[in-house]
Amino acid sequence: MKGDHVLLPDVQDQPDARGIEIDEVGITGLRYPTRFDDGLMEQHVIAEFGLSVGLPAERRGTHMSRMVEIVHDHLQTLDPRQLQTVLKAMADRLDVERASVSAAFPVATLVPAPVTEAPAWQASDVCLAARLSPDGSELRSTAVAEVTSLCPCSKAVSDYGAHNQRSVVALTITGEGDDPYPLPVSAAIDLIRGVGSSAVYPLIKRRDERHLTMRAFDTPAFVEDIVRDLSIACRQLGLRHAVEIKNIESIHSHDVVAVIQW
Repeated sequence: MKGDHVLLPDVQDQPDARGIEIDEVGITGLRYPTRFDDGLMEQHVIAEFGLSVGLPAERRGTHMSRMVEIVHDHLQTLDPRQLQTVLKAMADRLDVERASVSAAFPVATLVPAPVTEAPAWQASDVCLAARLSPDGSELRSTAVAEVTSLCPCSKAVSDYGAHNQRSVVALTITGEGDDPYPLPVSAAIDLIRGVGSSAVYPLIKRRDERHLTMRAFDTPAFVEDIVRDLSIACRQLGLRHAVEIKNIESIHSHDVVAVIQW
């Protein structure tokens, strides 16, 4: 009758006889407000979440609505150091052994110009991807930032000047077990900005532009130089990492890329 409690069938929880396990099934593209707080940086952001589970062969489906509830109940504060706890709660809630959570969002850093120190906010993209399995847990934290690269070959063969361009650098750090977040994203952004011919700034005045132009000319770097230098910096810190760089070329009709995984 209308208004009475009706026990509705749980179709997702029905058994399945096809005998095929699903590696990942879940939701993606869920935009949700959260407060990113890793102990060094605290900002309110709109993150794009993805959640998935490994579905046993005998189960027909999973409960997608519970994944949204997990975001609402456990991820209104997004702390990379606590994602392992969230994954365990998710695995218990959905009765699975394997679960994953990802969150992509921009963070803002206040950057002073190199000479005038004029401040302005600069956005960098961040992605956190955490996994839980019977073998343990893993967190991959990725920060994306830009630098300037001035071509050493162009400088060597030209009577004056050299072509230069922005290089988009993605640094992924992998943490495991008791040390899931060995390098905060703000530190990863600083590492990126320390390689190449020059850092990129959101606001520069004429004195800053002069300084940056000459700095880049004095510090030419191929994409191969940048990817190696950043990998060396990570190796010195003992970090499991991957570096991916794309030069947005200024005089070629193509871009160039370089990747190192260690």
